[in-house]
Amino acid sequence: MAQQVNWAQYEPGQLAGHYESFYQRANHPTRPLAFWIRYTIFSPAGRPADAIGELWFVLFDGETGQHVVGKQERPIAECDFDRRAFSVRIGDATLGPEALAGAADDVRWQLTFASDQPSLYLLPPRLYRGGFPKAKSLVGNPLARYDGELVVGERRIKVDGWVGSQNHNWGTRHTDRYAFGQVAGFDDAPDSFLEVATASNRIGPLNPPMVTLLVLRHRGQEHSLVSLWQGIRATGRFRYFAWDFASQSRSTRIRGRIEAPAEAFVSLAYSNPPGGVKHCLNTKIARCELEVTDRLTGAQETLLAENRALFEILTDDRGHAIAIRA
Repeated sequence: MAQQVNWAQYEPGQLAGHYESFYQRANHPTRPLAFWIRYTIFSPAGRPADAIGELWFVLFDGETGQHVVGKQERPIAECDFDRRAFSVRIGDATLGPEALAGAADDVRWQLTFASDQPSLYLLPPRLYRGGFPKAKSLVGNPLARYDGELVVGERRIKVDGWVGSQNHNWGTRHTDRYAFGQVAGFDDAPDSFLEVATASNRIGPLNPPMVTLLVLRHRGQEHSLVSLWQGIRATGRFRYFAWDFASQSRSTRIRGRIEAPAEAFVSLAYSNPPGGVKHCLNTKIARCELEVTDRLTGAQETLLAENRALFEILTDDRGHAIAIRA
């Protein structure tokens, strides 16, 4: 299933609205510097002829505080999203199982990537088929190593062993409200990987409580806390710009906090297939502190990523005060 789920799910000409993104992100090994590159389909509900491909790019620079954003759109006729292989093209920009290359505005990228890790699922595997939930997400290649070059205006940035992930998400509508986090290697646990989300979707006039789903790979074990029951029992509370979450199984309890100053974020406008626009507050240089407790022995361990955490908030609120960049 892993390969097929990581291929494009978009059916050309479908009347149901659809969004789908293949995004890559990685952090410099020691500096607060990260990139995020996103290859996206957007097809508005009922108007498949208006579908487009989008290229997004952000360089997060925690040293200068100057984050560089690029975006480019192409009509769907100039794009190819392969449903039978991991292959994406938007205009001249390409993404395959080992490399990606492209340009958006005043930025260019030429990168290779490789990972020996199995795909990671933030939902029970059976939910990757069918219409529930409306939004689905997986990490196709966790702990991927990136090499190559970024060209940002006059600046050339060598990418040499930056660690991150290749990711894929899609659906007929965006989740109504969420906080989403990921750490690809902690400071003292470079082989550990965290994926976590706290989210809520309206059901008609009802606003159900938040559900928190979490997967941690650490010391050769995968703690997958993604069942609906675990998600409801877990806790997750976020605000601008900090998030506390906790979940547990019979053997393990995991508590965490992800946070970043406002200046670490950029705000991006995500069109929603049914209509409307969501704001995504996005950083890849947040701080994450995670406490892992063995409930059987009481042993406790703290993991820290000082400036390597992904942190996103998706919202309809317009009071966040982060300027829209794309």
